[in-house]
Amino acid sequence: MERHDDRSAVLAFDIGGANLKVADGLGWARSEPFPLWRQPERLAAALAALVRPRHAQRIVATMTGEIADCFPSREAGVHHIVTAVEAAAGDRASVGIYCIDGTIATPSAVRGRPMMAAAANWHAMARLAAAHTAAQRAFVIDVGSTTTDIVPVVGGTPAPLAGDDVGRMATGELVYTGVERTPVASIVRSLPWPGVGPGRRPVASERYADSRDVWLVLGEIPEDAAACDTADGRPATQAAAQIRLGRMLLADPATFSRADARAAAEWCARAQARAVARGLDRVSRQVGWQPTCAVLSGHGLCLARRALEEGGWQVETISLPDRLGPEVSRAACAHAVALIDQGRL
Repeated sequence: MERHDDRSAVLAFDIGGANLKVADGLGWARSEPFPLWRQPERLAAALAALVRPRHAQRIVATMTGEIADCFPSREAGVHHIVTAVEAAAGDRASVGIYCIDGTIATPSAVRGRPMMAAAANWHAMARLAAAHTAAQRAFVIDVGSTTTDIVPVVGGTPAPLAGDDVGRMATGELVYTGVERTPVASIVRSLPWPGVGPGRRPVASERYADSRDVWLVLGEIPEDAAACDTADGRPATQAAAQIRLGRMLLADPATFSRADARAAAEWCARAQARAVARGLDRVSRQVGWQPTCAVLSGHGLCLARRALEEGGWQVETISLPDRLGPEVSRAACAHAVALIDQGRL
């Protein structure tokens, strides 16, 4: 990574419904929770707090947060996010918005064609991932906190089957499962509980636990005692995750052992892997080929690798976290947009 101080000529944002991700294209990146759907009026201030220390001369952004249910429509969401970015930039920096055609447009142009900017972040990320493989035919698999993106790449260029989220869900390129925010009740309808006997038991239709608890119990993602954006507001630790998983079965902590939690987590992890594997298979069948390489991005590589194994895919894998570092990889969309704006991608 290049050495740099806190002055960034370009600062790029990936503005989602639950997280803000920012990068300068030089190796600095940051991700932090921001529940946009709960507090859209605070977006400009949250962005400004990240902009201020960096002294950026230009701010560029991509987004998925426009689909948050605090907005009456996606167009309204795009308008709100663009206005917030402009407010955060103030008169100190120029502003650009990444569009699905690969260009970076002015805010006024995006206001005239808002759907060109809606959910375009995956396209930028795919361009970044494509630059890291020489394979003629590859898939990018980007697993985040909420969703998994699957993007075909041909000859170093993204070749998606669809250009918007509605179409991408229909083709299998957008799988609504991730390693943090997916409710366990949406992943499985029953779980094993070895401590009370064989077979499986039904789970409560409540948000008692999320996928983050699954991967914490399995030790596949790091603990964060300071993070309390969990189902019960308690820390993102293995011990707390075990209690949350047990609650899915209405189990008291004293009756739900570590072994019980691990069995439940393995069951959920395999269900998520099957969902992603189905997406991979659907995309492969529609493009008419299976890739020779998979470029893995995001902070959910544990799920991506299990999905490849579940589908029986034996392909070369390239890890962007290994290439870029975990923080930059988690903010890969923002990092990519910064590079694109700088003319380096």
